[in-house]
Amino acid sequence: MSKEQYLQVGVITATHGIKGEVKVFPTTDDAARFKVLKEVILDTGKEQIPLEIENVKFFKQFVILKFKGIDNINDIEKYRKMPLLVTREDAVELEEDEYFITDMIGMQVLSEDGKNFGILRDVMETGANDVYVIDSDEHGEVLVPAIHECVLNVDIEKREMHIHLLEGLL
Repeated sequence: MSKEQYLQVGVITATHGIKGEVKVFPTTDDAARFKVLKEVILDTGKEQIPLEIENVKFFKQFVILKFKGIDNINDIEKYRKMPLLVTREDAVELEEDEYFITDMIGMQVLSEDGKNFGILRDVMETGANDVYVIDSDEHGEVLVPAIHECVLNVDIEKREMHIHLLEGLL
């Protein structure tokens, strides 16, 4: 299974002023990375349009972006609610034991004795640590905290994860 070529970094929520700026809700862990991004890719659903970032400002939890060549509210209005992507090369470098969620969804989950436990359906990002939502044939939906005591190993290439179930999780 090929890795996603693009990763989402934000969604255009609204226009900002009349000079073509947009308010973006960041979907990346670190909104400050918009300062170093040179371009993003606007995904209209039909096509992907590369946009050069001319200016970046921060307002509350939002990022205000100005794209080169878009100087009018009418040129950008139609792109509201559309995701902004970056290529994998422009994506933030991962630390050890960090993975892109898109690479993990659908992964096989095995218990520590190697038995099939289920499929990773979702990752919930909570304040403290992520929580893995696993669909298990035997146990239904199981929530497992993404901590070293529970997640023994993640193999992105093999698309499998080994977990240790702490008492009380089932």
